[in-house]
Amino acid sequence: MPFTTRQATVFLEEHYQETIDGVAVLGAGVWSEAFSFRRAGSDFVLRLGAHREDFGKDQLAAGFSANALPIPRVLEIGRAFDGHFAVSERAFGVMLDELDPGAMQQVVPSVLEMLDAARMADLSATRGYGGWDATAGNAPHHTWREYVLALASAEDVPTSRIAGWRRHLESSPAAIAAFRTAGEHLGELVRYCPEGRHLVHGDLLNRNVMVTNGRISAVFDWGNAVYGDFVYDLAWFVQWAPEFPAMRGIDWEAEATRHYGRIGLSVPHLHERLLCYRLYIALDSLIYLAFTARLEELELEAARILRLTGS
Repeated sequence: MPFTTRQATVFLEEHYQETIDGVAVLGAGVWSEAFSFRRAGSDFVLRLGAHREDFGKDQLAAGFSANALPIPRVLEIGRAFDGHFAVSERAFGVMLDELDPGAMQQVVPSVLEMLDAARMADLSATRGYGGWDATAGNAPHHTWREYVLALASAEDVPTSRIAGWRRHLESSPAAIAAFRTAGEHLGELVRYCPEGRHLVHGDLLNRNVMVTNGRISAVFDWGNAVYGDFVYDLAWFVQWAPEFPAMRGIDWEAEATRHYGRIGLSVPHLHERLLCYRLYIALDSLIYLAFTARLEELELEAARILRLTGS
């Protein structure tokens, strides 16, 4: 990476043995790049990346698609260049991250309905908690609490795609202190977290959700998806809302509380569960920022953790 539209076009034409029209860059994430193209009068997306399992998880996730949780189908996965490719159906709309304040407020009910649809997904054909594999959709942890607590004792594994993070973390006394503090508070808060087993996306911003006419029209990139407490995805919005000007007037916890009341869903210890997962998200962000050596942001994330814990 990065790939050019010319490279994408040549690959597609060789793969399909026909002329491909309209190849254009859609965007690039941390682990893959996306191109739009047209073939036989239909619109598709080509993604190129190093990690096949991310594409495989997207393919499995499409089986959980619902009206309120639309997930584009992955039609094909294979080898390309020195990595892998995936071809999927193309969705159209505006990225949730890019909405203005008025449009963001309008889409709140659809976001909560999307979270409901994920909560009600049928997981009976799978097992385990935490991150699930791209083969059978099974996860390795015996309990949700086990998965949550594992992050606080995470090791810097040489074969991991984020290998090397520990060295940068240890270069910052503030980050090390925040890492330890977050782990201690997770240990205290996790007792409020139920062993519910639901579909959790785990990354519902970062250009992974599309909106059309005030409704969620597509949910992408299931590479971070886990099985566990559905409140985790709500915590994602609570945690990152201050970083998005269009969300700063939205109290996601209050909106969700009203929504759960309307649908008659009891969600015990919502505030404590949100705080637990916000700390988990911040701790995970700390590890990722250390991996990318973004040291100034690492200090800011450490300060966020200390504010959350009242330290």
